[in-house]
Amino acid sequence: MNVLSHISDIIIPLLLFYIVGYGVVSRVKVYEAFLTGAKEGLKVVVDIMPTLVGLLVAVGVLRASGFLDFLAGLLAPLAEPMGIPSAVVPVMLIKLFSGSAATGLVLDVFRTYGPDSYIGTLVSILMSCTETCFYTMSVYYLAAKVTRTRYTLPGALLSLVVSAVMSVILAGGMV
Repeated sequence: MNVLSHISDIIIPLLLFYIVGYGVVSRVKVYEAFLTGAKEGLKVVVDIMPTLVGLLVAVGVLRASGFLDFLAGLLAPLAEPMGIPSAVVPVMLIKLFSGSAATGLVLDVFRTYGPDSYIGTLVSILMSCTETCFYTMSVYYLAAKVTRTRYTLPGALLSLVVSAVMSVILAGGMV
């Protein structure tokens, strides 16, 4: 185990030296290329900032207004027969929009039920195997100027359902 710890300590510096060395050998002006990439990255951040602020405000409004709890109450009769407790439904819904807001809900679940409970285990697995679909779509499609998303949203929602079912199975809710 000690060897793995030492390898993990040096792998990132080695990777950075490899990239710079490869650039030097390939006669690329490494520093200028880095600056160009950093400038383009800042332009992308400025372009997507309104979208990010809008998503964060929307999640805050949903959570503070109680609409999220209302929606979770509506979906609970559908979720509970599949082994998904009603306390987990808000986490699944918010995770579609914001990972940090979902983390806040997970901490609330941990305080209420405990991290080692079935619900705690289930939200932990859900958090690790689901994606912030709407956030990811808005940020990456805006940055790439994609206007036709085709099957992205249906595919992402299908993956959420599959992830929820697999999380229930892995957490031990369905026998």
